[in-house]
Amino acid sequence: MNNEEEQVLIHCLYFTASRFARNITKLTEKTFDFGDLAPSYLYMIMIVKFHPKITQKELCHKLSIAPSTSTRFIDKLEKLNLVTRKMDGKQTLISLTEEGEKVYLQFRVSLKELFNSYSEILGHEFSKDLSKTLHEASNKLEREL
Repeated sequence: MNNEEEQVLIHCLYFTASRFARNITKLTEKTFDFGDLAPSYLYMIMIVKFHPKITQKELCHKLSIAPSTSTRFIDKLEKLNLVTRKMDGKQTLISLTEEGEKVYLQFRVSLKELFNSYSEILGHEFSKDLSKTLHEASNKLEREL
């Protein structure tokens, strides 16, 4: 790679963020062992754990996903007996099942393993700072887009 090309790529947030996302996804998939449940489903389980009887709309907002995506996720989690859906008027309330609670506990252990894995590579403080910075940047972009 020549210097000009490298400089353009280094200063392109889209390229750099996409490259980082691919790499962290590889590491995450190696760390998490939840069969056919992708990491995104596990984060949904965590949000439902923190907010029992959460509405689908709130879940979409917290995960920054479209309603159609959340419907697919909830359908799959319900089929696997990890969440339940109950209608409350026009709203759908989502809660964890007993099996969902168990998966949540396993997920929390895996999250610690994941943090340890990338902290070994990137450094403990750098990892915490990077995560915080990316979170803040995502919040700012979401407010403006």
